[in-house]
Amino acid sequence: MAMAVSRTVQEGGQLVVEAGTGTGKTYAYLVPVLLSGQRALVSTATKALQDQLFSRDIPRLVEVLGLPIRVALLKGRGNYLCLHRMEQARHSPDSAQPGAQKALAKIETWAQSTRSGDMAELTGLDERSSLWPLVTSTRDNCLGSTCPRYRACHVNLARKEAMAADVVVINHHLFFADMAVRESGVAELLPTVRVTVFDEAHQLNEIGVNFLGQQLSTVQLHELVRDALGTGLQLARGLVDWQALSAALEKAARDWRLAAGMHRGSVRLRWTGQHPEGVAPDEWSDALQAVSSALVDLQNGLDMVSELAPDFQRLGERTRELVQRATLFAQTPNPEGVRWAEVSAQLRLIESPLDIAQAFSALTRSVPVTPGSAPETLPDPDSLEALMAGDPRHAAGHVATAGNAPSGAAPGVGQRAWVFTSATLGDEPSLRWFTEPCGLSSAEVMQVNSPFDYAQQAALYVPPHLPRPGDPGHATQVARLVLEALAILGGRTLVLTTTLNAMRSIGEHLQAQGDSSLEVLVQGQSPKRRLMERFRQGGGQGDAQGRAGCVLVASASFWEGFDVPGDALQLVVIDKLPFPPPGDPLFEARSQRITLQGKSAFADHALPEAAVSLKQGAGRLIRNETDRGILVVCDNRLSTMSYGRRLVRGLPPMRRLEDHAAFLEALRQLTTDATSCGL
Repeated sequence: MAMAVSRTVQEGGQLVVEAGTGTGKTYAYLVPVLLSGQRALVSTATKALQDQLFSRDIPRLVEVLGLPIRVALLKGRGNYLCLHRMEQARHSPDSAQPGAQKALAKIETWAQSTRSGDMAELTGLDERSSLWPLVTSTRDNCLGSTCPRYRACHVNLARKEAMAADVVVINHHLFFADMAVRESGVAELLPTVRVTVFDEAHQLNEIGVNFLGQQLSTVQLHELVRDALGTGLQLARGLVDWQALSAALEKAARDWRLAAGMHRGSVRLRWTGQHPEGVAPDEWSDALQAVSSALVDLQNGLDMVSELAPDFQRLGERTRELVQRATLFAQTPNPEGVRWAEVSAQLRLIESPLDIAQAFSALTRSVPVTPGSAPETLPDPDSLEALMAGDPRHAAGHVATAGNAPSGAAPGVGQRAWVFTSATLGDEPSLRWFTEPCGLSSAEVMQVNSPFDYAQQAALYVPPHLPRPGDPGHATQVARLVLEALAILGGRTLVLTTTLNAMRSIGEHLQAQGDSSLEVLVQGQSPKRRLMERFRQGGGQGDAQGRAGCVLVASASFWEGFDVPGDALQLVVIDKLPFPPPGDPLFEARSQRITLQGKSAFADHALPEAAVSLKQGAGRLIRNETDRGILVVCDNRLSTMSYGRRLVRGLPPMRRLEDHAAFLEALRQLTTDATSCGL
């Protein structure tokens, strides 16, 4: 893998690498990138890996390799303290909540000493705190160069560091946000670089789709109300009836949410006509029109005071953008994309492309530069195409003559290099599941297998006696199987569910029927970080600190990125095969497109999606060379249906446990091994 990355960095082009757990893929791409001397961008899907790269992996390699390399960490603006908004925060109605003034005082004290302004430095303030949005900015409410604290802005200082760095570590959300900003003509956010590496690349398509579409939500409306009311009362009290305008928009947003109907949990409503399915058409249209009217009234009020402060000008721009989006969603959907309404406590409308292929292929295509090219044949050096395709005119020390190569580059180096890697990028050698929706049809593709001995370290069990997954009693039977395993293993168990309902049902059953010596953790009952920390601590029989054994029941985000090496995790139970939900509008729209292309929506879309998710979930089990464990998939379709063989082939090559007696014996062996190792 390292040699392939080195070649791609040197020659340019696209490389897609699926690298199994334990291959050391992080070093396999970092070493050649650092040694190349090229400016590089490394993007991850999660802040956790972003921080690990910046704080641990890259510094370690820079020291070992003895390279004079400058590295910068760049996060989204919502992760940095906004000095201007902090100064306004005490005037916000939200700051009147109990304890808010004390927390604000703590933030103000920290603001005097922080150099980076990274909110992660501030312990004790959770991202979900109502104070967080009061002291950070968004693209919507940032005043840009008109801000009175522009020169001291932490976001701008972080970007300046990034522009001067050799390697910049970002995340996929920021990358796509930058794409959107560039396309709307705003100044560049990220440095132009020759080498771009996407780690955790399997999430690129889903993250990109969210950024490349249009959205309108009650959250946006409530945030606008909060900012307009706070700024209006502080800077233009008495000139406009801010209370009335804000109250009208808040009521319109609330009525609009009610027009979407009552649903348990979070649901996506299909939207192919004038309205989302399942809503009362007249009530929906009236509610959306009321939102639009309230926005126009607020915009008129803001226009009256726009000359008083840049804050009002930015609020006016935000309001106009939301009026335009309300107009868009009052019309029928774009047939080239997909539209849906996401209903939970809030309401969010989304219209997006089906994938990122068109946008991303434009970014990653090469710009051939040959000696003697006429200057007028090259694209504008400030265009999106030139910036993102690696136009050599953006190289350091470039002299503006046609056809020359980047200053300091090795012979032949000129085209942009793109590297995409993850432990899971598909269920077949071509990795089409990843390359097609990302527009990477010409990429070099390779797979690097895990070095782990899965046949010795892990076993797969598919219980033949459980009811079918659609049976009402399925979740209860899964919970009983888990209890039977816990009686032997004493904890060390992760239960992954495909739905929130199954997670709650299994979690409640375990909490009601489980042994008092076991601690049952259920996602949603505590913050995710606390659940992860407690589970990693382990416990059970023989624990030196007397901690109880642990079982964690989780869904969604715990299927990937949850790393528990060692004996704290030895049993992963998956309740059913993770096929996409059939009523999901995005899945349905993609399936329809595949059918129109003459392909099978099941074999070419639903099955690969399930295979990748199953592979991700199974990947939680074995994280190093000494781990031992069992994967249980409580869905007998894996054994009885013909497609089950394809799904099993996508999993690591574990040995099979053929019956329940073999499963129980394997559990006892795990307990014996753990006890002999001094657990």
